[in-house]
Amino acid sequence: MPAPIEDYALIGDGHTAALVGRSGSIDWLCMPRFDSPSVFGALLGDESHGQWSLAPSGEAELVERRYEEDTFILVSRWRTATGEVEVIDLMPYADRHADVVRRVRGIRGEVEMEHMLRIRFDYAAAMPWVRQTGTDDAPELVAIAGPDAIVVRGVRFRPVDHAHRAVHTVREGEVHDTVLTWFPSHRENPEALDVDEQLERTRTWWREWSTTCSPPGAYDAEVRRSLLVLRALTHEDTGGIVAAPTTSLPEEIGGSRNWDYRYVWLRDAALTLESLMLHGYSGEAMAWREWLLRAIAGDPHDLQIMYGIGGERRLTERELDSLPGYQGSAPVRVGNGAFQQFQGDIFGEVLIALDEARELGVEENAFSWSLQVALLNYAEENLDREDNGIWEIRGPHRRFTHSRAMLWAAFDRGAHAVREHGQPGDAEHWERLRDGLREEIMANGLHADGYFTQHYDTDEVDASLLQLAHIGFVDYDDPAMLATVRQIERTLLRDGLPLRYRVESGVDGLDGDEHPFLACAFWLVENYALGGRLADAETLMDRLIGLTNDVGLLSEEYDVVERRHIGNTPQALSHLGLVRAADAIALARSDAGARGRSTQRGDAATP
Repeated sequence: MPAPIEDYALIGDGHTAALVGRSGSIDWLCMPRFDSPSVFGALLGDESHGQWSLAPSGEAELVERRYEEDTFILVSRWRTATGEVEVIDLMPYADRHADVVRRVRGIRGEVEMEHMLRIRFDYAAAMPWVRQTGTDDAPELVAIAGPDAIVVRGVRFRPVDHAHRAVHTVREGEVHDTVLTWFPSHRENPEALDVDEQLERTRTWWREWSTTCSPPGAYDAEVRRSLLVLRALTHEDTGGIVAAPTTSLPEEIGGSRNWDYRYVWLRDAALTLESLMLHGYSGEAMAWREWLLRAIAGDPHDLQIMYGIGGERRLTERELDSLPGYQGSAPVRVGNGAFQQFQGDIFGEVLIALDEARELGVEENAFSWSLQVALLNYAEENLDREDNGIWEIRGPHRRFTHSRAMLWAAFDRGAHAVREHGQPGDAEHWERLRDGLREEIMANGLHADGYFTQHYDTDEVDASLLQLAHIGFVDYDDPAMLATVRQIERTLLRDGLPLRYRVESGVDGLDGDEHPFLACAFWLVENYALGGRLADAETLMDRLIGLTNDVGLLSEEYDVVERRHIGNTPQALSHLGLVRAADAIALARSDAGARGRSTQRGDAATP
């Protein structure tokens, strides 16, 4: 049985990522890309579905697990009755290969270490042909099935019951390296890595990247780690930002709400981009803008809400019978049928991110601006179209208030680009569309009790409404926004954390339940902080920070009863929510400090 979701740490190389459990087992790894078929799939089944475990033989205590500062180099220290060792796990960055390095370093005494390697290509559907190559001094294990091949170098593995086992003793001061490298099966084995060189290169790359970070002055360590996660989910070559490196980790244990998140949602990527830019990373903005240009090039009518990492358009959803699912949560899905949905909010998110890029000095070019004009024209053509909403509702299409407000934001940013940045376009026309949307929303999306509703035909609220102040549709302290927050508190909180919406309303057309959504909890922090409830913001933020696992990672949802992570992990939306919440608290603290200083000078404090 796979470990609890919160037990996993991430290592990655900007092309793909692996999840390493506290037991020392790599239970999830797709090669060579995030969205490739799995090589190790035990996360969605058991050890027979692919796994690479490395730990001391016999009884041992994991006394520490951490990342090297500002990197994704994972260090695990084990203690046994005979000694101590460190296991250093990493995926070398920028070496143009898909590699996993597992280094064992002797700290004290001597420790017998055991590897168990079960390679299962194509989501555990393909058992490989495995053979020993190399020499006595430099053994190699080569596994091949169809287009995929892996070579493992370092310790000598021996076959045992459809797996391969290696045992070796590590003494104080010794270093034993084992390296797994994926390559196309029609090519020759790649050359062996220089592990010392790759370790130093990877350490240097991550630390140099992190030095650009401009922390907000609140929860800086957590913000820095979250920004590192967002960068780890960004493909080095294409600039595409995946929502998570996993598929089918359930929203309810044993349930069927299991989705593939290894793709680029325009919404999630745009929100991620916004957070990265605000903390000093303009280069990522340009790379993602180029990705966007390539992905949606051509007829705007072909626009999708999501794409593959390289801009692929066909993400056909299918169910696998080769993996039984995380703790029996079936089906396991590959692909995502949401690529065929219409979600009106994506226009707002994309235009907001690109507007933010302009404000931060990222130069526009003729192609990038013409793309935005095409998006605005397409949004106008579909202005009266009902949609699936931000949560990819698989029930009837609606006029979701959040989607309509995001369309408002799209036209607002288009007009702003003309008025403030001199871009060519009909600002007056876009402003008329914007103002018409505001009138529509205030007439149809505002309940008689003063709060915004999930869609125009319901009394229900939705946690996505917490974004209305962030995009500037209303102020954080606007009576309608404050009323919306209160209604969310009354109807959506489960043990103090918000659900996305009430599934009992039947709006999503799905069976089963889900748990509080962590990104929405951080949006609530943001509204508390900037809506005049700073103490409540800090209390909730401290609680949410306490939900990160031992290496600072967050999944999609949190089960408040079982006190465990739920859903795909690590989740970009959760981590960018953390960054935004920290920004809001820092701003609120600054404003409160300014008011305090003003009062001390004898001036009237702002109420």
